[in-house]
Amino acid sequence: MSSQSMPGWVSFTTSGVGGIFGWIFVHPVNTLGVRMNLASAQNPGVKLNFLSFAQSTVKENGFGTLYSGIGAGIWRQVFYASSRYGLFQIFRDTMAKYREVDFASRLFCATAAGGCAAYISCPCEVSLVRMSNDANLPVADRRNYKSVMDCGTRIAREEGIAAFWRGSTPFVTRACLVGATQVATYDQFKTIYSGFGVKGNLNVVCSSFTAGLVYSIITMPFESAKNRMASQKPDPVTGELLYKGTIQTIQTVAGREGAATLYNGFLPYFMRCGGHTVLMFFMVEKLQGMYKASMK
Repeated sequence: MSSQSMPGWVSFTTSGVGGIFGWIFVHPVNTLGVRMNLASAQNPGVKLNFLSFAQSTVKENGFGTLYSGIGAGIWRQVFYASSRYGLFQIFRDTMAKYREVDFASRLFCATAAGGCAAYISCPCEVSLVRMSNDANLPVADRRNYKSVMDCGTRIAREEGIAAFWRGSTPFVTRACLVGATQVATYDQFKTIYSGFGVKGNLNVVCSSFTAGLVYSIITMPFESAKNRMASQKPDPVTGELLYKGTIQTIQTVAGREGAATLYNGFLPYFMRCGGHTVLMFFMVEKLQGMYKASMK
């Protein structure tokens, strides 16, 4: 993105629209990724194949089940995508008034923006995980949410408002990493690819795809921890929760099931992350380019 500053509302609006645009295409992959990741928790030691898992899911529940939770996913983009990239551009452009914006500056701005955006959008994230995985649970354990509003209302009524921030630590931690490894690296990769003569749309695609790969690899363990913490139920006897914190969850899973378990569902996770990164930034660049052209 150009260092030329633009109004905050443009940054937030274009980021939100870009996030929604990308999410509509990758939501089915996200649903499969969440279910595959949590299925590994329900069946320790069982190796899951993405294509077989996808086929059996569609066969048993229908293709429409892959869009379970799409409402929560879109609301998540309204708050998360708009805040994450919108705040990053505002932070970066503000910093540019006082000093040269180097890679370290981009990392700082993107990390701060990611953490703020994640905390704001936690209720949408918990609803998304719950609704995406509900159809994959045993019938007796399903919550049968009717819509994102029904999901949010029931969580607040049955478990308390604090339940929306259960798993917030891995989500916020992951979001800070996403900011550093997706947003900041995307901004940096644009400069790098441009130096190699890669310009225009190809630059956006190459930069966003590379950024998506980097952040998928680094953040997958935190995604696994977030999914387990957000979907867990208290022990019926003790009332205790198995997973209490980010590091504790990662250590528990790695110790009991092996570190590789944290990467169960990586292919759909990368398809979601890489696909969404490319589609979102492509749309954001187009929209912001149109805004700049209209102001000339």
